[in-house]
Amino acid sequence: MLAKASKGLPVGDFLYEPKWDGLRCLVFRDGTTIELLGRNEKSLTKFFPDLVASLLEQLPQKCVLDGELLVAADGRLDFDLLSQRLQSNAAQVEQLAQSAPASLMVFDLLALAEQDLRRDPLADRRKLLLDCCKDLSAPLHLTPATVDAVVAQDWYDRFRGSGFDGVMAKALEGTYVEDKRTQIKVKHHQTADCVVAGYRVHPEGGVASLLLGLYADNPSASSAPNLQPVGLCSGFAASQRRTLAAELTEYEEGGHAAHPWPDLTKAVLRSGPQEMEGRNKTWAAAISGEWVPLRCELVVELTYENFTSARFRQAARFVRWRPDKSPTDCRFDQVDQPAPAEYQALFPEA
Repeated sequence: MLAKASKGLPVGDFLYEPKWDGLRCLVFRDGTTIELLGRNEKSLTKFFPDLVASLLEQLPQKCVLDGELLVAADGRLDFDLLSQRLQSNAAQVEQLAQSAPASLMVFDLLALAEQDLRRDPLADRRKLLLDCCKDLSAPLHLTPATVDAVVAQDWYDRFRGSGFDGVMAKALEGTYVEDKRTQIKVKHHQTADCVVAGYRVHPEGGVASLLLGLYADNPSASSAPNLQPVGLCSGFAASQRRTLAAELTEYEEGGHAAHPWPDLTKAVLRSGPQEMEGRNKTWAAAISGEWVPLRCELVVELTYENFTSARFRQAARFVRWRPDKSPTDCRFDQVDQPAPAEYQALFPEA
């Protein structure tokens, strides 16, 4: 099942759940056989060997479950560590399974024994799921859920960042419809102010994307503030691309000589905590290439969905220029969202 986006939380006969920032996964168990399937029926089993024993120990002998694969670390869900599994060989997967073990958040039951439940209402499937999986223990979890829209709104207001994307709303009478957007997702769209450190040129002319930076929250008084690359702002219409290029021209002079990122690839690799350098290689490859450095004097307000591993995971969206704001006021503290109390209940040692 897929979900369509909504700007507000719907009220009615819905089951509400937190929207987890992980990898969607179907779990098939048939006796001693476990198979994990991702989107497009891609097998994920070999990438998550650390879950197999718990799945065999805790799940019914024959069943199909729908859920989300997660990795919890440093007080938040870490999508980068999770997706790193899919880019690793067997030895690397084993190492990651030891250093950053995975969890499975279960939210639906599609088959039990010989019974296909996909045409049953969600309310009935949820009841069966509670009956057969109520005693799950880490690394397997049964997702929190409620039929109370007030509770769901509270989740939406508090579950910002740390691996919570928002709230899902699923019709209680809805059946399991594959490949159709019958569920509703209400995702957070947050704002931040960033320094514009440069731009990349669109093949058809104008600005393809802005290169964004943030300063450390508390830079040392004895050293210059450290501007770190945190991602891109893109999605400009053709007319806006040309307008932006004209607006940025006056900031190009002297941009290269005094730029804090003389080598963008190195700056990306070294952004965030030191232990993240290896994990930044994929991002460095994606963000590198020809770009135009600017004097770091412009501040842009933007909207974004996910900020993880010290960067915007998807490209942010332009809102407006902020001539009233100093670039050195653009710090990481505005995107640092503490995990809600429910996080520690589910992942007490992460």
